[in-house]
Amino acid sequence: MTDHAPDLDALDRRTYLRATGAAALGAAGLAGCVGRATGTLATQVTDQPADIADFESLVVTVDGFWLGPEGVEPEDADGGDETDTDGGSDDENDTAGGNETADGNETDGGEDGPDGREYFGFDESQEADLVELQNGETQLIDERELQTGEYPYLQLDVSSADGTLTDGSDATVDLPGNAPLKFNEQFEIRENARTTFTADFAPVLRGNGRYLLRPVPSGIEVTYEESGDAGGENSTEGDS
Repeated sequence: MTDHAPDLDALDRRTYLRATGAAALGAAGLAGCVGRATGTLATQVTDQPADIADFESLVVTVDGFWLGPEGVEPEDADGGDETDTDGGSDDENDTAGGNETADGNETDGGEDGPDGREYFGFDESQEADLVELQNGETQLIDERELQTGEYPYLQLDVSSADGTLTDGSDATVDLPGNAPLKFNEQFEIRENARTTFTADFAPVLRGNGRYLLRPVPSGIEVTYEESGDAGGENSTEGDS
C-alpha cells in the first residue's frame, strides 16, 4: 500500500518560501515609496464679471491640466498670459480652436511636455457653467495626490466653450491659442496637506463681436490646509 501521508518537511519548506517571497515583495514596494512624499492638489474654477452678463450660459469643458516645471521661477517659465479682463481687439492669430496639448496625454498620471511641464488628464471631462460661478462661487473640477514640490503655474486644458447669449442667440467664444489658459501663480504641493488652486477666468468681448476666454490674474487664489488639523489654519497666496 502506498503511503499518502503528507510530507511535513516539504510543506514547511514551501510555506517558508511563500512567506519569505511575500516579505521580499513587500519590502520592494516600500522601498519604491521611500522619498516620494505626496500632498493633495484640488483644482477649482471661478468667474470674474468681465462680459459674463451678456450670457445666459457659458459652459466650458476642461479635459485636464498642466503643472509648470517643478522648481522653475515664475518669471523664467516659458510663455504665460498676464492679460487682465480689459477687453481690447486682439489679433485673430491669438486664437485657436483650443489649447495646445502635450504629447501622449494620460488619464492616470503625468506626462512630460517638451517644455518640462507635466500633464494630468481627467478620467472624465469636467464641465462648468461660468454664469453660475460668479460672486465668489467656485466649482471643484479635480482632486488628486501628487508629489510634493514648488510649481510656477497651473494651466487648464479647455477643449471647448459653448455660450448662449441672453437674447437666446449662440455666442462665438474663442479659446486662447498663442497664450493658453495659463495661471501664473507660484504654489506648492506640501506633504500631508491640501493645496486648493482656484483658477479665475472670464469671457471678454472683442472688437469683432466675438468673445475670448481669458485668465484673470488678479483673481487667482491658492490656499493650504494641513491634513488632520481640526483647527484648519489656512494660509492664502494670490489676490482674492
